[in-house]
Amino acid sequence: MRVLGIDPGTLNLGYGVIDEEAGEMAMVTCGVLSLPAKIPVEQRLSSLYKKLVEIVARHRPDEVAIEEPFVADNRRSALAIGRAQAIAILAAANKNLPVFRYLPTQVKQQVTDYGGSSKEQVQEMVRLQLGLAERPEPSDAADALAVAICHLHQKHIEILLARGK
Repeated sequence: MRVLGIDPGTLNLGYGVIDEEAGEMAMVTCGVLSLPAKIPVEQRLSSLYKKLVEIVARHRPDEVAIEEPFVADNRRSALAIGRAQAIAILAAANKNLPVFRYLPTQVKQQVTDYGGSSKEQVQEMVRLQLGLAERPEPSDAADALAVAICHLHQKHIEILLARGK
């Protein structure tokens, strides 16, 4: 199975593609789509959409996992992230790909066993779980890989639960 993980943002959108076969995960690619803040938001969203469509076409994921916005006190930031999340959902939906959404605490819990992990802890656990020589950089790309890992872990849990019924 190939999963595209996305850490949404209108200035920096992280993406990561992971293959899993027979319980072994391997990173295919990861990166960040960065856009200048001076560009109007509608142009940034259009650009992000086009670039995500290219990533989906190039890497052909089976499923897409997207991190949900973290609202807390900054509603303006959450709204911007929500817009980027919607663009990612649209890019996947237009290719009939299943989309799964995870809260940041779910991702951290699945990847590091602690929902309050730091960015550095997430990067290190992503490195270890994917057998990488170095921590994935920048942190937005590592976060996207973590979302994909979270999704794969969740799929395994669902399979185990289904067998137990």
